[in-house]
Amino acid sequence: MLQKKVCMLGASAVGKTSLVRRFVDRMFFSDVYVTTIGVRVDKKTLQVNGQDMTLVLWDVHGDDEFEKVRVSTFRGMSGYLLVADGTRRHTLEEALALSNRVAETMGKIPGVLVLNKADLKEQWEIEPDREAALASSGWKVLRTSAKTGEAVEDAFSELAKAMLAK
Repeated sequence: MLQKKVCMLGASAVGKTSLVRRFVDRMFFSDVYVTTIGVRVDKKTLQVNGQDMTLVLWDVHGDDEFEKVRVSTFRGMSGYLLVADGTRRHTLEEALALSNRVAETMGKIPGVLVLNKADLKEQWEIEPDREAALASSGWKVLRTSAKTGEAVEDAFSELAKAMLAK
């Protein structure tokens, strides 16, 4: 069985932990934000192209400065979900800057860009043109909602397929 280390990356309060909880436990625990301290590790096995793959999910504490996240956390990483909060435009720019630092440190590894909190449509700040431009530049971009479960399985599945293809 394949085992792949996946890091959840993004600024604070974008929903990284909630996405992991939704994916692993199929639950949304609360609208109340709880800070992840350090790293929380979970596992889930899924089928990818007829093959079992265990994702070892590293839920890395949200930080607005990559330098504060230990680079050692990323050793052995096979892929990552880059998470931004669709209701806070600046978290997308922070996520993209983080992605650039990961590429500089780790080289090219698979990543999926997740725009979380799709259930809050009336508060959405990221323009469709920006999403389309990111998709055109090579990102797999998905709108997700940890609260409703929208596209959460798809995000992890797309990342698993990309890691298997690499």
